[in-house]
Amino acid sequence: MLSVRVAAALARSLPRRAGFVSKNVAAACVGVNHLHTHRPCLAAKTGTAEVSSILEEKILGADTSADLEETGRVLSIGDGIARVYGLRNVQAEEMVEFSSGLKGMSLNLEPDNVGVVVFGNDKLIKEGDIVKRTGAIVDVPVGEELLGRVVDALGNAIDGKGPLGSSIRRRVGLKAPGIIPRISVKEPMQTGIKAVDSLVPIGRGQRELIIGDRQTGKTAIAIDTIINQKRFNEGKDEKKKLYCIYVAIGQKRSTVAQLVKRLTDADAMKYTIVVSATASDAAPLQYLAPYSGCSMGEFFRDNGKHGLIIYDDLSKQAVAYRQMSLLLRRPPRSRGLPR
Repeated sequence: MLSVRVAAALARSLPRRAGFVSKNVAAACVGVNHLHTHRPCLAAKTGTAEVSSILEEKILGADTSADLEETGRVLSIGDGIARVYGLRNVQAEEMVEFSSGLKGMSLNLEPDNVGVVVFGNDKLIKEGDIVKRTGAIVDVPVGEELLGRVVDALGNAIDGKGPLGSSIRRRVGLKAPGIIPRISVKEPMQTGIKAVDSLVPIGRGQRELIIGDRQTGKTAIAIDTIINQKRFNEGKDEKKKLYCIYVAIGQKRSTVAQLVKRLTDADAMKYTIVVSATASDAAPLQYLAPYSGCSMGEFFRDNGKHGLIIYDDLSKQAVAYRQMSLLLRRPPRSRGLPR
């Protein structure tokens, strides 16, 4: 402030140099302002730098593994098919979960919505419910821990014996091995039925169709074949053992219970897995059951063991697949079956 007064006095004493003095006065005023504001500005800059460093440390130290989930909402639901909006990055055949706890599989990936088949009662789902991705293709538990158990198409235990002890999971619908990796059929698979083993023998690694009219004994042949493997599985030679997977599709619950009881009485459940998708289950579960049973059997194949898978019967799965495809508005071909 003293320099300002001196400048004013000089301006009064030297009127001839008013222009020069006015410039000096302005410069002096600016200089005074800088002198008064230099320390606060320095403190402000220091505070800003400190805040920036703290923010940088917080950002760098933040947990980058945040659990982010992509979600969508149900546009419509009916007949076991849900139309979902918002799942932009969902994969084909990926498992999704509804807010009610039910799970489903995405099949139709359309530009504006996703067609999801529901594995359960669709009455528990309402329009506007939240649907979240799981990020995983549909898979089921596999392993020797499943022997002696009855599971549904998703691999959940339904025999009341507690949870499964298997920690290994395998995707359903994996690509089958090509021609080159396959070994030629050279070892017989003994069914224990003389008419079959002598006239139409079956080899390990072979597929065989059991066809016939209703009530002609198709299921009886399959169950007898499982029971007759007991003498091989009781031995110590792992190469001769034959682990069995029985997939019941579209049958009554009482029928499946009778089959399980018969296998238990014959002491055949200890080397058998029963996959059940009964007539009262949703069509998507009946469609998925053969793939689940196949994945369980492929586990034994990939570990140097032998497996026998019985699908009883695949015509029920074809009906379920046709129902799903028509509801998803997929173009049909002959007999209404999808392409």
